[in-house]
Amino acid sequence: MAYYVINYSKLRIWNFEEYNKMVYLDADIQVYENIDHLLDTPDGYFYAVMDCFCEKTWSHSPQFSIGYCQQCPDKVTWPAEMGPPPPLYFNAGMFVFEPNKETYEDLLETLQITPPTPFAEQDFLNMFFNKVYKPIPLVYNLVLAMLWRHPENVELEKVKVVHYCAAGSKPWRYTGLEANMDREDIKMLVKKWWDVYDDESLDFNGEDGVAGEDAFSKPSILASMPEPAVSYIPAPSAA
Repeated sequence: MAYYVINYSKLRIWNFEEYNKMVYLDADIQVYENIDHLLDTPDGYFYAVMDCFCEKTWSHSPQFSIGYCQQCPDKVTWPAEMGPPPPLYFNAGMFVFEPNKETYEDLLETLQITPPTPFAEQDFLNMFFNKVYKPIPLVYNLVLAMLWRHPENVELEKVKVVHYCAAGSKPWRYTGLEANMDREDIKMLVKKWWDVYDDESLDFNGEDGVAGEDAFSKPSILASMPEPAVSYIPAPSAA
């Protein structure tokens, strides 16, 4: 699925060396409360929220086949005959990372010898940062499936970041007809997204009063990003 090749472009953010630490967010994520404190996390680690293995998108995996999920590891334990349990696995729609030129080059070199996997760049980042991954609470990346798969783990009133990645949940094309999309909590979160979108007081204006769409030069931004010396692997994404 060539469409998902573009997801590997997120690797280029490791080139932004003018910043010590950054927070990456997918385009279908909305931040509802200040999360600046994530930039104060200890250095040397990759921070993200653990994913859920219960949706059908995981049907290819041994986790799904036996009903195991890291969100409730005691509900269905990992069978000893299957070897050690899989390492903690994060959702790559939101993460805290440290830009670094050497890391960027290592990412591209490793990508060239990494075979395609079902969840594309998400699988790749999980593999690459496995040893330095530190889970953070799901309030920083509420994957909507958690609302019906693991409601006992969700305190909706405390959620700071919502990830509209479930099928049918994108607010800009929401109909409420897809599975689970007629839930009241989903309707509330979709409305919350639109409330932010429609709030003109939040529209960006440049320092000189330049409208947001004219405040930045797209060519100049793209020109500052060196071309990666690698052909990206076509594979689908988890998000």
